[in-house]
Amino acid sequence: MASLQTVRVALLIAFSVFLTLILGFGLPSVLNVFTRCCGFPEASVTECVVLLYALFVLYVAVPRLPRGTVKVEGRAVLITGCDTGFGLALAKHFHKLGFAVFAGCLFKDGEGARELENLHSEKLKVVQLDVCSEEQVSQAVEFVTANLEEPEKGLWAVVNNAGISTFGEVEFTTMDTYKQVSEVNLWGTIRVTKAFLPLIRRAKGRVVNIASMYGRMGNALRSPYCISKYGVEAFSDCLRYETKVWGVKVSVVEPGNFIVATGILTRDIVTTTAEKLWKEAPPGVQEDYGKAHFEQYMALMRSYCNSGQREIEPVLDDITDAIMSKQPYTRYNPMEPHWWIRMQIMTHLPAAISDRLYF
Repeated sequence: MASLQTVRVALLIAFSVFLTLILGFGLPSVLNVFTRCCGFPEASVTECVVLLYALFVLYVAVPRLPRGTVKVEGRAVLITGCDTGFGLALAKHFHKLGFAVFAGCLFKDGEGARELENLHSEKLKVVQLDVCSEEQVSQAVEFVTANLEEPEKGLWAVVNNAGISTFGEVEFTTMDTYKQVSEVNLWGTIRVTKAFLPLIRRAKGRVVNIASMYGRMGNALRSPYCISKYGVEAFSDCLRYETKVWGVKVSVVEPGNFIVATGILTRDIVTTTAEKLWKEAPPGVQEDYGKAHFEQYMALMRSYCNSGQREIEPVLDDITDAIMSKQPYTRYNPMEPHWWIRMQIMTHLPAAISDRLYF
């Protein structure tokens, strides 16, 4: 089976060829008219098209270039949401790399926390951390500060990974659900970042926020999640501008579909959520939409349960680069090629085009 990188390159090259045909036959004519109106020579149009195409191919096809690596020795990272999924894997991964790891867990007596504690390592400490609790976040800061090898050198990195997801059409989704999702995904990210930023500034370290491809583009049935992740994107941009003067680097990781790899969506979860959505919907909404319409969308959600990438290594690799590279990227996009193409179309082309293509 071809590697993800190989498949991605092949699909993106094919897309670039298609784009080249469009540029080659359509754009020159348009640009020629424009340049004639501006008094520029027509020959410059072809040169511009060739340059744009070359830059596009370089962007999508060239592997990530090495940009130097920071030393692991003496550095510590805090990771939130280590009970399951990305967080649990990240805690073990960075511990294996040699970092001192503070693994924030919502349930300190849960299965994920026990798995980490069973490693019996002085360099991996489980921290009780509900990102929605001011008290627990403050206690986590005190615990981390007290257990840093050299507190005066600060904390090298915070990975804001804790998050929850849900689904449902807008009229079926309660305001409490909107608030709950944003409380964890957005306000939790901001709360933890603000609390640990003094330690990060001291180390001239890193803030890595886990957003989503749905922080860059919306989708039907996903408004609570999209809203929260769009907020994470905006917060990360603003923070990056502000902390540049401190030598702190901020990166956003935008995973695609990793449902199978993380188990974030199962048929049982769909069933439970569907029952809740229908029960909490106002009678008028139930009557207007109808049970058949509702069940059609719930069947669609069930079909997603076995979708997505089966390995989480692309996410781990990108977060590792964001923390260890001397020149980390602003954004990382660990996702399948078709999602990457869709995100580019939806974020760069007019909405009239992307809406017609995808909705």
